[in-house]
Amino acid sequence: MSVLVGKKAPAFNAKAVVNGGEIVENFSLSQYEGDKYVVFFFYPADFTFVCPTELIAFEEKAAEFAARNVVVVGASTDSEFSHWKWLQTPQNQGGIQGVKYPLVVDQTLNISKDYDVLIGSDEYTEEGDITFVGEPKAYRGLFLIDKAGVVRHQLVNDLPLGRNVDEVLRLIDALQFTEEFGEVCPANWKKGEKSLKATQEGIASYLSEK
Repeated sequence: MSVLVGKKAPAFNAKAVVNGGEIVENFSLSQYEGDKYVVFFFYPADFTFVCPTELIAFEEKAAEFAARNVVVVGASTDSEFSHWKWLQTPQNQGGIQGVKYPLVVDQTLNISKDYDVLIGSDEYTEEGDITFVGEPKAYRGLFLIDKAGVVRHQLVNDLPLGRNVDEVLRLIDALQFTEEFGEVCPANWKKGEKSLKATQEGIASYLSEK
């Protein structure tokens, strides 16, 4: 698997459904560069089981992401019409009505390939032709991208394993704290807790005060 941490997030230009129902032709993460942090996450498919719980959980924390200057963007290999229909379907019927952040369309599979979260892959046949093997879906990949467009955290879960949105917020807090104060965040750090200086004296002081 590719490690994208410390590298520029792969660029793309794709269709997306924004604001809960508006289809746009040319959506790109580059619009946020220099201004916003981005949580870009992949999910396997619309109209499934774990996926709506995740997408709704991200929407429920929308105010907390906004307070941290973070935009949330989802993506799957479904079409824009599937995204649109799912967004119009009430939550008690398996839909995600009320979700407002963008959902990117990756029917070409190129975005999932660039972020290395695609379940299947292209392989050569004995005749030398390229064929796709596996499922044309994405694992549950998540990428925290800073204002410079650099990936600072990535996580990839297998299909049955839903993500923890509060942990995503914790990591954003840690990143923004280190950027502001230059100190580092120890294990299980939460906003408001003691950090430490990246020196032998700093770790000794931190451990002695625990």
